[in-house]
Amino acid sequence: MWQRIQTLFLVLVVISMVVSFFLPIWKIAEAGKEMQLYPLHFSTIENGTKTTQYFPFSITAILLAAAATIAIMEIRRFDNRMTQVKLGTLNSLILAGALGSSVYFYNQVTEQYGYGQFGLSIWIPFIGVACNWLAIRFIRRDEKLVRDSDRIR
Repeated sequence: MWQRIQTLFLVLVVISMVVSFFLPIWKIAEAGKEMQLYPLHFSTIENGTKTTQYFPFSITAILLAAAATIAIMEIRRFDNRMTQVKLGTLNSLILAGALGSSVYFYNQVTEQYGYGQFGLSIWIPFIGVACNWLAIRFIRRDEKLVRDSDRIR
């Protein structure tokens, strides 16, 4: 299981999703006011008072958690490559939804409060998408190798 390259790519998917939870998507700091958008919430700190709004921003965190969970399930199904491919395809859709929601909420906050700094959490899921795509590619290559060796016998 661990000797296969697709397992390492799937572990990178899980790591990138977990890291995305803790880094901001967007942030801005003005005089006496600081605003940050995380995948789980939107926080405003004004005059020492912190207000946090979870809904609808938590949709991004839910999708990131779902992508990490499906990647773990995909690692555990190493004995059935076709199930891995199906789970990887589903994970691609969920990762696309997570990216789409983070960009949507970034645009929504930018329109309301003005342009701020990009956070790393808007870029890290792209690593997850690329690693998921590579994992699916290597799983398919393994399946083709097994089918080709069955034909020779």
